[in-house]
Amino acid sequence: MNKSDLRTIYKHKRKSLTQSEIDRLSLKIANQTLKLPIWEASFYHLFLTIKPLKEVETEPLMSILFGKDKHIVVPKSDISSCEMTHFLLSDNTIIKPNIWNIPEPQNGIQIQHSQLQVIFVPLLAFDQKGQRVGYGKGFYDLFLKSCPKAIKIGLSFFGAVDEIEDKSTQDIPLDYCITPNQVYQFN
Repeated sequence: MNKSDLRTIYKHKRKSLTQSEIDRLSLKIANQTLKLPIWEASFYHLFLTIKPLKEVETEPLMSILFGKDKHIVVPKSDISSCEMTHFLLSDNTIIKPNIWNIPEPQNGIQIQHSQLQVIFVPLLAFDQKGQRVGYGKGFYDLFLKSCPKAIKIGLSFFGAVDEIEDKSTQDIPLDYCITPNQVYQFN
């Protein structure tokens, strides 16, 4: 299936989820991450949930990371360049939604891409080879290119599709994808 069709299908699937289902499934996804061999790292990039789009809630995963004394780094998007900068999340970090309603840090200590060891990636769909479909703006593909050594982990309410037919050479595959009931490993 192509990316456009997958975006339509999976936006609709997410839209049909209740908040109670989102909360329950997000907690299961967070608990599944405990099965991964990623806990020796220090710097973890974590996207902040866009609630109106019914994304995976990242608060349960954030609690696990803070409980393990890990550094959580959150992104801020530059809409004009499609690039992201990253800031250490702390008690003093002010979070506000941008023009696309994406929660973003307004202040904090900037962290370089090279410091990031594990990156949790938002997505709409993914396939059996680790290719993913996002919202189509290219922010994460551009960002992931600059972090070739980081472990890339998608978070999804739904399982893998067989294949994304129109993948491009610009697409960066995942190393893992976590769903409520399964850990997919690629490569």
